[in-house]
Amino acid sequence: MHHDLHRVLVSAQQLQARVKELGRQITLDYRENGDLTIVVIINGAIVFASDLIRCIDLPLRLDCMRVSSYRDETKPVSAPEILDTVRLDLAGRHVLLIDDIMDTGRTTENVSKILAGAGPASLRICVLLEKKGRREVGINPDYVGFQIPDEFVVGYGLDFAEQYRNLPMIGVLRPEAQNPPVWR
Repeated sequence: MHHDLHRVLVSAQQLQARVKELGRQITLDYRENGDLTIVVIINGAIVFASDLIRCIDLPLRLDCMRVSSYRDETKPVSAPEILDTVRLDLAGRHVLLIDDIMDTGRTTENVSKILAGAGPASLRICVLLEKKGRREVGINPDYVGFQIPDEFVVGYGLDFAEQYRNLPMIGVLRPEAQNPPVWR
């Protein structure tokens, strides 16, 4: 799979160091609140979230949402579609939404509206990666792992056509690997 990468954008060591920093900052920011409810957008953010929650030194509850907007393409092909939603009661809770990447912001905006409708005490957003140049809506994350250029990336949970999620780093996928998938 590494041969399909044009280059490594964020190494495994950089990822682990930044995740620890984010965990410390989130712990400090929420320490006064007692506990935290984390909502993860899966499948993309599952690797990031599993590492991050182990770096948060607070009692927490965890739930997941499944959202689709890319399918097997390198750009969002539709409005985000909610495939599975949160089952925890969020009313009066401090909620942290975790996602893998924010580019257009549409997924985060739609999910945030859904979560806000559940009446949380607070709602913040944490993303592993942010592509500011692609933003189409007026929403910004509270916590960002890395700012990245507008290139198609995979690894550490991010995929193309459900491949590459298990790479330990984040890399730019070679253009010839971004064609309709025919897996070797």
